[in-house]
Amino acid sequence: MSKATTVRPTVDYETTEHVRDSCLCLAAQRTARVLARHFDDMFRPLGLTSGQFSLLMSLNRPEPPSIGSVASLLAMDRTTLTAALKPLERNGLLVIKVDPADRRGRRLALTGAGHRLLATALPIWKREHGRIEKLPEDADALRAGLRALA
Repeated sequence: MSKATTVRPTVDYETTEHVRDSCLCLAAQRTARVLARHFDDMFRPLGLTSGQFSLLMSLNRPEPPSIGSVASLLAMDRTTLTAALKPLERNGLLVIKVDPADRRGRRLALTGAGHRLLATALPIWKREHGRIEKLPEDADALRAGLRALA
């Protein structure tokens, strides 16, 4: 009995290199990971990650935002956002309240501890963000390009 030979389609290595060197998605993912790791390291003494900083900052509004508006701002699905909220709620940094206008909805509000942590983290973010923005690349053009893609 002979074995059937399976022919697999192949992609030549030059194509792999082309994708590696030109893929916008890969470049954005790599850059996002590097930046997130850097800010994670900077926020670690506060017990905070870069993602948690962004989430807490997104709640710093005059009126408590809905889960949907925060998910939209952070480009997260609601399930992922809900999971990310749990440790912050457990640590007393935010509260999830019933929306008085629609009892089915939820509003998110920073607690006093959340405001204090954000106030402590902000100078770290300003220092590091300012340092990164001084790199020779045009930060405004990069921001504009990323916004256009989003």
